[in-house]
Amino acid sequence: MGKKILVIGSLNMDMVIPVKELPQKGETILGGSPAHIPGGKGANQACAAGKLGGAVTMLGKVGQDEMGRALKENLAAAGVEVTHVEETPDAPTGMAVIYVGETGSNSIVVIPGANGLCDAAFIEANEELIAAHDIIVLQLEIPYDGVFRAIQLAKKHGRLVVLNPAPAPDSLPPEVIASLDYFTPNETEMARIAGLPVGGVEEAIAAGKKLVEAGVGTVLATLGEAGALLVTKETAQVLPTLRVQAVDTTAAGDTFNGAFVTALAEGMSQEEAIAFGNKAAAISVTRKGAQTSIPSREEVDGYRP
Repeated sequence: MGKKILVIGSLNMDMVIPVKELPQKGETILGGSPAHIPGGKGANQACAAGKLGGAVTMLGKVGQDEMGRALKENLAAAGVEVTHVEETPDAPTGMAVIYVGETGSNSIVVIPGANGLCDAAFIEANEELIAAHDIIVLQLEIPYDGVFRAIQLAKKHGRLVVLNPAPAPDSLPPEVIASLDYFTPNETEMARIAGLPVGGVEEAIAAGKKLVEAGVGTVLATLGEAGALLVTKETAQVLPTLRVQAVDTTAAGDTFNGAFVTALAEGMSQEEAIAFGNKAAAISVTRKGAQTSIPSREEVDGYRP
């Protein structure tokens, strides 16, 4: 049995609207028929880990409504333990409105809803759950005080902490950065948090090194078509991605994160875990939607680009 993964984060119902091109400021455009697809960065990463065979539990909140129940049922069907996803009467289930262009690019508006109640007090009430898991996975779609408290408690209990800093703030507290075992931004997120431009691999390496010097154990940045950048105190290397025809990039990063931590939990090396994450993400971008695009373990193990 692999190590136990706890994903703490957001659950959203995504309303996906196909458009010819993303709207410009002040522009009104026509869209296609909307589809309702389970999403939220936390839930996406938990779903990926579950579909790929990880022993994963989700901690978060939904509203007492049909969307919330649907999100829990979808995660359970993917193999995720959902008994700690609380149904609150105090807010509706979170939503995201996603416009997807014909080239696969997207723009997203997130409505937090119940996710906004996952604060420090909620996290503290679940300290025993954090202590009972080996790998704690976080993003930034729930209140920062909740994320930061979860990181503190995970470190208190000697757990491995993985932070995917999305959506990215302008900065993170130094004590938070110094508590991270793995930091998994994309190019834009890394540039913002490191305070350095990231316009290519060399600049990305410089930003990664700055974060490692600030105390991050390992920076694992996704650089789109350039691949995945791995930076530690000892090394900086780019592991190539797989060339595929992208249909929809929604949840590609979430799929990568869920796959990466699942591979780590199984005892794979960092390089093996990155390669596994790259394969899962490559498959996901050839399909539409968030959780609907995440591949199964059999698909990833059998994938030959």
